[in-house]
Amino acid sequence: MSTDTQDLTLVQSVRDGLYGEMDRDEAVLVLGEDVGENGGVFRATQGLIEEFPDRVIDTPLAEAGIVGTAIGMAAHGLRPVPEMQFSGFMYPAFDQLVSHAARLRTRSRGRFTCPMVVRAPYGGGIRAPEHHSESKEAFYAHEPGLKVVVPSTPADAKGLLAASIRDPDPVVFLEPKLIYRAFREPVDAECYTVPLGEAAVRREGSDVTVVTWGAMTRPTVEAAEELAPEVDAEVIDLRTLSPMDTETVVESFKRTGRAVVVHEAPKTGGLAGEVIATIQEEALLYQEAPVQRVTGFDTPFPLYALEDYYLPEPARIKDGITDACEF
Repeated sequence: MSTDTQDLTLVQSVRDGLYGEMDRDEAVLVLGEDVGENGGVFRATQGLIEEFPDRVIDTPLAEAGIVGTAIGMAAHGLRPVPEMQFSGFMYPAFDQLVSHAARLRTRSRGRFTCPMVVRAPYGGGIRAPEHHSESKEAFYAHEPGLKVVVPSTPADAKGLLAASIRDPDPVVFLEPKLIYRAFREPVDAECYTVPLGEAAVRREGSDVTVVTWGAMTRPTVEAAEELAPEVDAEVIDLRTLSPMDTETVVESFKRTGRAVVVHEAPKTGGLAGEVIATIQEEALLYQEAPVQRVTGFDTPFPLYALEDYYLPEPARIKDGITDACEF
């Protein structure tokens, strides 16, 4: 990386990443509802239409049409980046993603690939209605052929987005809107990539392995810091949910023998279960205690003040870590 950096929020780094890739590669284009003149509902595409007037396309309110069009563009050799205004609006496009985008390589026996990135703000924390606040990453991680990426920092957002755009296969890029503007950090001004499928250790520790991603990374690190030095927790931010970096998780668990998984999606069927199953398969004989899950609840996403109860926060995460360590 260069020494030239700028302090950006996560949403600004997404915009910076889009600009860099569009400037680098004329095949990259952006399409979606209000992405042009309006700059997107969260302004992630603000100003791009002035720089690339032929490659920023405002579309009708038709998610299936947006993603379906992007699949055709990708098969034709372009690299489209369709934006969904909120991840809860992606469901009309689900058939396009799982029936076509994810299968194009195998269906054509490698003749075609589908290099596209479906961007969507996701998760709770901004007091929005239910379809605006859901965490359904498990839907997409379950589908072979789709890659699923969730950044937790501005620097990672830019690098992971660039890597996703350059990838030959379809990527669902989920942006935690709770932290869109929550903090800033130095982000390299030049184009760079963060490899897909590699987790980041946000805090090293020896007593317990805590696995998380997205907006839950910051409260998890906060909980770990508050428990120190009595409990020395290692915090792993997966960053890419599919393909998942299980090696980093398993190697950490072999050292600690205890684990907690934190995510804001509902507990049942959530990806915490996949992490736990992997630990059981790969490192059962190292296990010292049941693996704890700190998650959202098996209910529709609540409105307004109840969000604070629904979303895992440091106190609840600390309880999960303590339960794992005191067993």
